Amino acid sequence: MSLKIIETPRDGFQGMPAFIPTAVKTAYIDQLFKAGFEAVEVGSFVSSKAIPQMKDTPEVLQRINTDGSQSKVMVLAGNLNGGIRAVQHDNIEIIQYPFALSETFLKKNINSDFQKSKNIIGELQELAATHRKELLVILSMGFGNPYGDPWSAGLVEDMAGYLYEQGFRVIPLADVLGTVHPDRIHEVYSRLIPSFPDVEFGIHLHAAPADWYHKVDAAWQAGVRRFDTVLGGVGGCPMTDKELVGNLNTLSLIEYCEKNGMEHGLDAELLRTLSQTYSF
Repeated sequence: MSLKIIETPRDGFQGMPAFIPTAVKTAYIDQLFKAGFEAVEVGSFVSSKAIPQMKDTPEVLQRINTDGSQSKVMVLAGNLNGGIRAVQHDNIEIIQYPFALSETFLKKNINSDFQKSKNIIGELQELAATHRKELLVILSMGFGNPYGDPWSAGLVEDMAGYLYEQGFRVIPLADVLGTVHPDRIHEVYSRLIPSFPDVEFGIHLHAAPADWYHKVDAAWQAGVRRFDTVLGGVGGCPMTDKELVGNLNTLSLIEYCEKNGMEHGLDAELLRTLSQTYSF
């Protein structure tokens, strides 16, 4: 399995208090499409009251230039209505839905619960298939949660099994709080990957600048070859009621690959220049 890196400026932008002008977002995202990512998550269709930074996602989608890029265009949809809005854009190839292994966080994040979210997944699958889009379901709180909800590696495996039965063969897990220990990361993937050998498991990792390396290494050693990143390591989930912890920095993952002699497939020089040019 080759390394796949998904750049998520959506997650980088969403928690920033000052609105980033659409033209600035678009110019920045256009450069990301030249860097060699598997996909670029350019925005989200969610409540503009909850996440005002994403209110211009339709305009961003109209303006971005992906000519000559092999990177797929991805967005996040928080409910069926978001999915209906997303499929109206021909250039979107992947729609991501944020499930969670914590009903408390589902309520905080997208005002949902397990059963409602499972119903939405089914509706989004049908919608995506009709419009020839790929639906991706990300499992937040994939390594534990701070809200007191039940959690175990077995529950993660059960939910992965449910998604497998629904036809999903790409399943990213997320730690949106940045609190997971590397041993837990290795434990979870060492259980999932042998149980579902034809599934591509990914990781969406939030981590402080000082503790990303061992977390990335734990995922890699367990067999993960799909990583979400954000250039500059900025962002975080504003719906957790916790302090924001930044995303895995794209340049950190490049550093990990270069240190360990692995091909990452990205234009590192372009990304380093972008990181110096834009300060979000």
